[in-house]
Amino acid sequence: MTEAPTAPPSDPAGGVVYVVEVLSKRADFLKAARARRAGTTAYTLQARKRHPDDADPALIRVGFTCSKKVGNAVARNRAKRRLREIARLVLPTGGRPGWDYVLIGRPVVTATHSFEAMLTDMRAALAKVHG
Repeated sequence: MTEAPTAPPSDPAGGVVYVVEVLSKRADFLKAARARRAGTTAYTLQARKRHPDDADPALIRVGFTCSKKVGNAVARNRAKRRLREIARLVLPTGGRPGWDYVLIGRPVVTATHSFEAMLTDMRAALAKVHG
């Protein structure tokens, strides 16, 4: 039995949706750390435009990190889950292809801050690093 082809994800507003890939190499995190940044109440966003030879220029790449200052493993994982969900919801439509983004959790706040406020902060942070 063959499956019917599924349509690519689309933005309800009719905009373009891009594919998001997860960063895994330390070197990519370090390059993002030397680039643009925007601080929000719950996290910090770092962003850099990749060189065309670095990776597929049509991809948006994102990484997540939380230091031990955020708390124990349970607290860090909770914070990273929330950051991943924010990136999943906002970056396909708000991010730019050919860019790397790193979301850095903050102690206590990332795991407890209002989710709606974090979404709003993400959109504002993207506007700041791209503006």
